[in-house]
Amino acid sequence: MIVAAKRTYQISEYFFSEKMKEIHNLEKSGIKIINLGIGNPDLIPPYGVIRKMKKASELKHANTYQSYIGIETLRNAISNWYKKVYQVDVDPKNEILPLMGSKEGIMHISMSYLDKGDEVLIPDPGYPTYSSVSKLLEAKIIYYDLDEYGNWIPILENLSRTKAKIMWINYPHMPTGATISFKELEKIVLFAKKNCVLLVHDNPYSFILNKERPLSIFNVKGAKDIALELNSLSKSYNMPGWRVGMIIGKKEFIKNILRIKSQMDSGMYYPIQIGAIEALNHDHDSKWFEKLNTEYIKRRKIIWEICDYLNLKYAKKSSGIFVWAKITDADKNDSMWSEKFLKTYHIFVTPGRVFGNNGKGYVRFSMCCPVKILEQAKNRIFS
Repeated sequence: MIVAAKRTYQISEYFFSEKMKEIHNLEKSGIKIINLGIGNPDLIPPYGVIRKMKKASELKHANTYQSYIGIETLRNAISNWYKKVYQVDVDPKNEILPLMGSKEGIMHISMSYLDKGDEVLIPDPGYPTYSSVSKLLEAKIIYYDLDEYGNWIPILENLSRTKAKIMWINYPHMPTGATISFKELEKIVLFAKKNCVLLVHDNPYSFILNKERPLSIFNVKGAKDIALELNSLSKSYNMPGWRVGMIIGKKEFIKNILRIKSQMDSGMYYPIQIGAIEALNHDHDSKWFEKLNTEYIKRRKIIWEICDYLNLKYAKKSSGIFVWAKITDADKNDSMWSEKFLKTYHIFVTPGRVFGNNGKGYVRFSMCCPVKILEQAKNRIFS
């Protein structure tokens, strides 16, 4: 009998993968489901991005293998982008590694630095992939608590004796939308330096409904000595299906990660790189983000109205593409709440426990749905 590797028994199929199959089966039976669970941007990329990609696809060399580190013009565009939007200097030759989406970067970084039994600090609640990858590598997960009373910021005093090799952070935070101040980010960097921890900042939500100046981990002096940053075009430029991300970090870190990445793929499709360059160069037009956020404000307003009607508590100062809401009913089982909501209104909302124990009692609404569809959802609930 051929059996799967034992390490695979530590994880299950990704929650959203399973849920989408369930929703698909419901729709096949004639039930129209409104999906407010997944952060899948539905808007189009900036003008010219798709046109440039299509034009590049007709070039003779477009379909050949590409460089493992991306074409030089893409790395230059990323470097210029970091300088413009974060005021951070990044060496395009040695400190940038383009990715096929930042999600793969979580695997590459973990494989590069975690051995079996190594401790890794993961936020609770937090992005589930941090945990899944760590389990596959048989690392020892140490969850650190985040809660609404502390504005979803880690209490570093509780981690003072850590032996962790990696610490994952993510601000603006997913799933809660909490932001972090420069001083708080600086404290985390100092903590990582003191404890010789590789600090990885997962940073894909900088520009969505964020009233603060976008922050990079490298705004903190000396952070490059102990930190890496993941970033992505998925949310900022409505390009999730393109799978364009990046790791930023010092030469030695990038070199180690490239050892792993170069075994996993043969470079990003050339026309996608050309489209990504166009998106990054488009940033000089601030009207892009103004227009994007204006649309999300309209969508968020409707979700807030739904939350008010359902007596759900939420923070109006949050950022990102989600609304994180606390169940105030006597029965606060978020999983049962989500299932009942799906059954009653044919609307899918993500239960908070998907993101960790501290997510229990919360649900997450996605804003990646047109206003027209959100109004339909509202009418289903209010009628």
